[in-house]
Amino acid sequence: MKKVLFWVFISGLVACGSKDSVNTDLVNNPATASGEVKNGNLPEFEFESTEFDFGTIVEGQKVKHVFKFKNVGKADLVISDAKGSCGCTIPQYPEKPIPPGGKGEIEVEFNSSKKQGDQNKTVTLYANTSPTEFVLRVKGFVKEG
Repeated sequence: MKKVLFWVFISGLVACGSKDSVNTDLVNNPATASGEVKNGNLPEFEFESTEFDFGTIVEGQKVKHVFKFKNVGKADLVISDAKGSCGCTIPQYPEKPIPPGGKGEIEVEFNSSKKQGDQNKTVTLYANTSPTEFVLRVKGFVKEG
């Protein structure tokens, strides 16, 4: 049994020592646990505004807003997902990469059905930026219809 474990261990060392086993370009993560960025060649969001106040609306109304942004980084910006803080807040985002200097839009629809009073909803974008999450806000007041 000891011989088998010895050979498994040696096989593992040989496999891990291979120079062709991992392409570091694919696994390079420039962000550290401290939040510092080691690589300045990342994409970066620059939004015209990160918050939209829709004012006062009547319950049941739907409000849409478009958040416009520019990639001011040095690499293609890829948004992998966007999630609203509840089912009443629905984001739509570009599925294609945004090149450096390119522009994009995030459309957010808020459905006030069965909502009343102050509303403060968020949309979290998940992208290849540092940090990897970016938050947009939609707020306002919904009065009884």
